[in-house]
Amino acid sequence: MFELLHQKISAITPISDEDFERFQSLFIVKQLRRKQYFLQEGDTCKYQAFVAGGLLRSYTVDEKGGEHILQFASEGWWLADLSSYLSNEPSFLNMDALEDAQLLLLSKPAWEAALRDMPPLEHYFRIILQNHLVATQKRLLQSFAETAEQRYKRFLQTYPDCSQRVPQHMIASYLGLTRETLSRLRRQAAK
Repeated sequence: MFELLHQKISAITPISDEDFERFQSLFIVKQLRRKQYFLQEGDTCKYQAFVAGGLLRSYTVDEKGGEHILQFASEGWWLADLSSYLSNEPSFLNMDALEDAQLLLLSKPAWEAALRDMPPLEHYFRIILQNHLVATQKRLLQSFAETAEQRYKRFLQTYPDCSQRVPQHMIASYLGLTRETLSRLRRQAAK
């Protein structure tokens, strides 16, 4: 279950077997069933989750009950409400499993110990957080500037395996499109 995490860390920075074993000991292994919550709005995010298997989503629900998906997280991705995790304040997000999932959970005290005691992990998480910030900024700017077709193409690049694993209405929600617009884009792309 930890092999993928080891691969992801090693792709960014070298880590000794000893450090990785110490890091591995900090995690809690959690299984989620499809539709089971990892985090619900109003709760405090106590863990970062590394997705070892399965698929999750992060979303908010508006006052009319409409879902607005912010992120999908499949194998090899990290998932957390960083604002809640870092500030210990209630989350505005929901996170649940779209498929049965295997998660490696890292509490804030464990994360801070890893950052303090294992320099390769400080480097790894700095790069991960930098990449997250850049991706978030790009996504925000693209939502203003790109056409629906451009956003759909970018979704396929960012989440290449999700188009077959995620219901179309959720992809439409992520892209800020109606189902009908997404269906038209998919037909055009298939031609």
